This record gives sequence, structure tokens and C-alpha cells, in this order.
Amino acid sequence: MSAAIPYDKLVNGYNAEWPSQQNNFFKGESFMNQWINEKLLPPILKFVNTKAITALRNGMLYTMPFTIVGSVFLLLANFPVPAVSEWVANSGLDVYFNEAYGASFAIMSIFAVMGIANSYVKEEGFEGLPAGMISLVVFLLTQHSTATNAETKAMVSNVIDKTWTGGQGMISAILVGLFVGWAYSWFLKRDIRIKLPEQVPANVANSFTALIPAAVITTFSLVVYIIFDKVFNTTVVEAIYKVIQTPMQGVTDTFGGAMMLGFLVPFLWFFGVHGSTLVGGIMGPILQANSLQNTTILNSGKELTVANGGHIVTQQFLDQFMTVTGAGMTIGIVMFMVMFAKSAQFKQLGRLALLPAFFNINEPILFATPVVMNPIMAVPFILTPMVSGVVTYFSLYTGLVPLFTAVQVPWTTPPIISGFLVGGWRTAVLQAFVLTLGFFIYLPFVRKVDSLNYLQEQGESVEQIEKDLANENKTAEGNATV
Repeated sequence: MSAAIPYDKLVNGYNAEWPSQQNNFFKGESFMNQWINEKLLPPILKFVNTKAITALRNGMLYTMPFTIVGSVFLLLANFPVPAVSEWVANSGLDVYFNEAYGASFAIMSIFAVMGIANSYVKEEGFEGLPAGMISLVVFLLTQHSTATNAETKAMVSNVIDKTWTGGQGMISAILVGLFVGWAYSWFLKRDIRIKLPEQVPANVANSFTALIPAAVITTFSLVVYIIFDKVFNTTVVEAIYKVIQTPMQGVTDTFGGAMMLGFLVPFLWFFGVHGSTLVGGIMGPILQANSLQNTTILNSGKELTVANGGHIVTQQFLDQFMTVTGAGMTIGIVMFMVMFAKSAQFKQLGRLALLPAFFNINEPILFATPVVMNPIMAVPFILTPMVSGVVTYFSLYTGLVPLFTAVQVPWTTPPIISGFLVGGWRTAVLQAFVLTLGFFIYLPFVRKVDSLNYLQEQGESVEQIEKDLANENKTAEGNATV
């Protein structure tokens, strides 16, 4: 996570001869800087650095390899070129590809619960793997191990229902992982464990460390399972899904939810907080659950539409249309620097940042332009992903582009290519359109900063530049009056 960087240091870093306190454009900057550093950032950073959020963020990273691998097989089974997808279906390969998807992406909640519990205990300074294994036991105790055959109505035992190991069980996995991580750490911090003589090898002794916590946590979870079964006639995972996850998915899968995502990521980045990691760590599981449910609809033989229960706001919505080329969709800044910049600084920065930008790496732009803590660039930086979100939301809602399935691509996949892979040619075209739109949103703002840099490079003093700005404002006001 990036720490907040005082604005005066950023300004002086890229323009040492133009201190911000001497420029009237940045009047009030020191007050804003003080308010941000003393009032706004402390509660945000305190929340971000809590054990629960850290464990959630780090634990979900364990799902990434299986998410990507599973997405590849799902993509092969449902390739966005009709001729290819028909050949795969006719050859029967789609059955095998779906098996690989079902053994990876479709059991993502299992990887998540183990990863979160493991990460939580590691944050407490203990070996995390035993807690991860205990969390799997508890997660399985949140659901029935029996299923009813739809045709014969016969009861089948010793079953793990994949309905709850994918997206629909994600919130349960998060809660179980955090609970087990906390409970396991509670026992170890109080040294409630079986102790063996020092002569016993460490690996053997460690295997007994988890015995008491595992017994107590499993017994408690079993009691909870029995209560939900006998009293409420349901399971823990079903109750959590109905009471917590469904409303959360409903809130995120709205126009307002999409706008909030588009606003929060660049807003946090503006203050130097890694908005992509923070928002992704908290909302990622819900967005991925939306994607998985879309795939479930498609696999059931139904058309994937909003009318059939399809979700609009998914992980791909955020990755490919709100943070594509980096937070704030800053490829527009880079393209201006490469093609139209007058200042030597921006020309050089554009050449250096172009290649990373195509792989969705934009830290050079964020900190060298700078965008972070720069009031000139704040408006387009926040506005661009929100405008992209509006266009994308209604394109998906009206069916101009297909809803996203669970196919995901590595975050470094270049734009247009990523759009094609997650949704076909129409999605790639939409991606190109919103990126072009973003360029024009950034244009007047980045041009102004470039002009200021150019004037300074030509040797104009700060006072002269301020006079030029004042004259420009007077001229603009006069034209508006006329």
C-alpha cells in the first residue's frame, strides 16, 4: 500500500524551482495538506491496516492462481469466437475444460477460507497453515454433506455441494476464515496448547499445537451447525447467503454501486492510498461472486441477460472498464504526453510511461506528473472512470455488449486484448471507446499543466506565469459576459 506523500514534496520533486507555496493556483494547499494528513488519512489507514482487512486482502491473493487457471479453461470452453466455440462443443472438449474450471475457479471459496485464516494467524506471528486447515473443516460444517437427486429424489450422502464452494459461499468463507484465524490466535497467545518435551522434534511438536484449538473450534462449529439445522431448518452458509451476501450483491450490482466503485478507487489514490488494493480487497469477493453466478446462469442453458438474473457489476467491470491502464484510466495522460506535449518534462515522461501504461502500470504517471495530491488533475482523474462506468453500465444493461462470465485475465493484460478475452469483439470496441473518451476528458487539464511546465522551462518567472494566468481568466470572463 502506498503511503500519502505531502504535496509540496511531490511538486518540488518534479519541479524544484516552482515551490507550491509561491503559486496562487495552489493557494490553501498547506491547509488542505494538513487536513488530509491529520483528519482524513489516519482513520482510513487505521481501517486499512486492521488485522481483518489485512488478512482479507492477503488471503484472497491465494485464490489468484486458481482464478486465472480456471478462467483459461472457462475461456476455452466458451471462446468468444462462434466458430471456435462450436468446434470445441462438437468435439466434446468443452466437457473436459469445464471439469478443470470446476476443480479450480468453481471452488474458490475453499481457497479463500484457507488463505484468510492462514493470513490472519500469520499477522499474529504464528504458523498459519494449521488454522487454514481448521477453517476448511469449519467451512464444510456450514453446509450439509447430503444432496437430493433431482430425478429419483434419493438422498445422497458424503457430498460437497459446489453451489456453496464458489461465489455463493464467498461471504461465508470470509467470515469463517476471519473467525477461525482469530480463535486460533486466541488460544496460542494464551499458550493453550499441548506441550511436548524439548527432545521432541519441532515439526512433531508443532503438529500437536493445533490439537486443542482444532478440537474446541470444531466442536463449537458443530453445535452451531446443529442449532441451524434443528431450530432454523437451514445451514449457516445458506443463512449467510440470504441475510448478508444477497443484499450486498444487490447493492453493488446497481448503477449507484458502480458509481461508488468508480469514485472510490481514484479518490483514495489521489491521497496516496492504494485504492485499487483496498477496494479490490473488500469488494473483490462480491464482484467475483457476481461473475460466478453469471457463469452458473450460462451453464444452466439460459441466456445470460439481466432479465434472467445476470449481474452487470462484476470484477471485469472494475478491472476492464474502471481501472484499465491503471487507476483513473490514465492512458489519456500518457497519449497526450507522447503526441502533443510541449514541455520537455512531459515528452520524456510520456516516452517512459507508455509501455508500462499498456500493461496497466501507471505509478510513473501518478507520482511523476503528478496526479497524486494535484488539485488540477483531481477532476479528470476521478471523473474519467465514473464516465466510463456510466457508458459501460448502460451498454451491458441494454445488451449492446454481453454480460461478463467468470472469465478473468491477468491484470497486466493490455487493453483491447483484455476486452476481447472477457467478452468478445463488442467488449473490445467498447473498451476502445471509453479509453478514447477518457483522453478527451483529460485533455484540457493535462494541457494546462503542460503549458505551465513549458512556460517555466522557457525561463518565465513564477510571477509572470501568475500574471499570464490572471490575464487568461479575465479574457475568459470577458468573453463569457459578451
